[in-house]
Amino acid sequence: VQLVESGGGLAQPGGSLRLSCAASGFTFSSHTMAWFRQAPGKEREFVAAISWSAERTYYADSVKGRFTISRDNAKNTLYLQMDSLKPEDTAMYCCAKVRLANWGPSFRFDEYNYWGQGTQVTVSS
Repeated sequence: VQLVESGGGLAQPGGSLRLSCAASGFTFSSHTMAWFRQAPGKEREFVAAISWSAERTYYADSVKGRFTISRDNAKNTLYLQMDSLKPEDTAMYCCAKVRLANWGPSFRFDEYNYWGQGTQVTVSS
C-alpha cells in the first residue's frame, strides 16, 4: 500500500488549496478514505472522510462548510479542497486508508491502517 500526498504549500488567510492523495497497492474503490492533520505540539485531528462509493462524507466541525472531500475511483485519487483557509488550519495533512473494505466513513484514527507521509499546509499573511 502506498499513499502519496501533494498540493500543500503556503496560502493567505481566506485563500484556497487543493490537496491530492495518490493511492496504490489496494482496491481503492472498496475503501473509505480520510484526511487527518497534525499541528506542531498538538494531537492528530480528524478532518474529513469519504465512503468507498463517495455516497457519504463526514467532516470535523472545524472545517465543515469550508473544506470538501472527494475522490476519483478511476484515478485512485483522493482530494481535499480547502477554501476560506484560516491560520489555525496550519498543519501537516495526511491521507489514510480504512482498515476494512466497505466500512465507514469514520472519524476514529484507529480504524485506519495506512497513512501517507503528509503534505504541509501553512496559512499565513
